[in-house]
Amino acid sequence: MRLTVDHVTRYSYDQPVRGVVQSHRLTPSVFEGQMVADWMVEVTDGVKGGTFRDGAGDRITAWSVPGPVSEIVVRVRGTVETLDLAGVLRGHREGVRPEVYLRETAATWADPALVALAVAAEGAEGSLDAAHRLSAAVADAITYTPGVTEAQTTAAEALARGAGVCQDHAQALIAMARARGIPARYVSGYLFADAEGTPHEAAHAWAELWIGGLGWIGFDPANRCCPDARYIRLGSGFDAQDAAPIRGIARGPGVERMDVTVRVLAPTGQTQSQSQQ
Repeated sequence: MRLTVDHVTRYSYDQPVRGVVQSHRLTPSVFEGQMVADWMVEVTDGVKGGTFRDGAGDRITAWSVPGPVSEIVVRVRGTVETLDLAGVLRGHREGVRPEVYLRETAATWADPALVALAVAAEGAEGSLDAAHRLSAAVADAITYTPGVTEAQTTAAEALARGAGVCQDHAQALIAMARARGIPARYVSGYLFADAEGTPHEAAHAWAELWIGGLGWIGFDPANRCCPDARYIRLGSGFDAQDAAPIRGIARGPGVERMDVTVRVLAPTGQTQSQSQQ
């Protein structure tokens, strides 16, 4: 499938800041399921710094914007050829051992309710069947409801609320998988549309679980499926904050506002457009 992305992130400040430094994880992953035809990241008045591929196989690029600055626009444009590998991250080169992803974070801490839900999801520990059951349990327990959670919402809080978005689904699945001894990590990227064409947030997210003999397998509880040709994978981390496509610091007292718009096109001419205020 040939997917074209136009992703704009606009940062504005109520008073000029002295400068901004950002770290981008905005380049599609290199594996058998996707091939980049063309890709460009632009930052208004930005100075591109060093770039490297980390131990998890993600490409990280540093940017700085000298001040005073009142607005910054980060624009990502490109085209990716994708294949349906049934969620298998095949051909992805990385040096981090899977066991590293058993480590809990504040956002993915498994409270008693998450542990109980994980135990109730029957299936042999560490098996593909167990992973599917865990993902289904998350989808049943947390109703997809945009706007009811925030970026700082933890997996435990989302489960207690019984509602959330793809970030909450991914973090809850990660917490439950780790509670069952399955290495799991958060993945950020793009999604053209779900099976019913339902719109999504500006950036999509899912989880990958390590299954012995198979490797990393993606699971998207928000859409009750494994990632297929509609998905573009950018990068991964221990949780949403760790895997964020853009991380940065602004020097100065100005209050930051962020607006994100994403447009994804497929060969049929269909589009999926979203905005986040």
